[in-house]
Amino acid sequence: MSFDAVGALVPTQRSGADAPVVSLRGVAARVGGRTLWSGVDLTVGAGEFVAVLGPNGAGKSTLVKMVLGMVPPAAGEVRVLGGVPGRTGDRVGYLPQRRSFDASLRIRGVDIVRLGLDGNRWGVPLPLPARFSARRREQDERVAEAIELVGATSYGHRPIGACSGGEQQRLLIAQALVRGPKLLLLDEPLDSLDLSHQGAVAALVGRICRERGTSVVMVAHDVNPILPWLDRVVYIAGGGVAAGRPEAVITTQTLTRLYGAPVEVLRATDGRLVVVGSPEPPAVHSDRHAS
Repeated sequence: MSFDAVGALVPTQRSGADAPVVSLRGVAARVGGRTLWSGVDLTVGAGEFVAVLGPNGAGKSTLVKMVLGMVPPAAGEVRVLGGVPGRTGDRVGYLPQRRSFDASLRIRGVDIVRLGLDGNRWGVPLPLPARFSARRREQDERVAEAIELVGATSYGHRPIGACSGGEQQRLLIAQALVRGPKLLLLDEPLDSLDLSHQGAVAALVGRICRERGTSVVMVAHDVNPILPWLDRVVYIAGGGVAAGRPEAVITTQTLTRLYGAPVEVLRATDGRLVVVGSPEPPAVHSDRHAS
């Protein structure tokens, strides 16, 4: 057992959780001379699904970049898979904030996924000698497996520009998964998707987490699509951070303390959470993109 950042008792999660996939101890983030947040203690165990929530500009993406080793901590220690961030190789998969593909782009979805294997190489791929054909077949199998895993087999050979937003996002998740990472970092993967696609992509990520034992840290604006699959949340607001189970963190008392202003958390009849009275409207957990 351990205690989370809001003082709640947390049972040990799955086997392997004793060796944290991600560990932050007393960490602070500073960008442009301004401290975004400080005093963060966070542990992500094997196979856990953790959401990073909060208003725009609070420093959610900065936390992910810190785990990637792209941003150094201003204070404290960050460990990823037992080592220094940025030195974990293909054991960490990363999907940055949503990219937009032009409708005229003809590169196929399968080629987008393959970039997860060899996108770091320069130049035009050359025909491989016969002795390398087994390696090529292995790569083809890994790409096909990743595409099947995200349910994109039926449109994997379609031009990426001709795919819908939800289809594109599945292929990008396949790209992040193709090397079989132990940790998957997703930065706003549901942004700009309609409600049906948000739910489908959230269910996909939850299934990967459960079935593959892949730890997931997802930056999200709306907790509701991923709420059924979450183990814990990290809520960043007002320079402070609260971490724990969703029902312990996303409460009137906790968010009022974080924002330093009255905030009320309501639960709708369909189970969705609604945050009312927060200083910044985008922090409300509702669908920003519904038509």
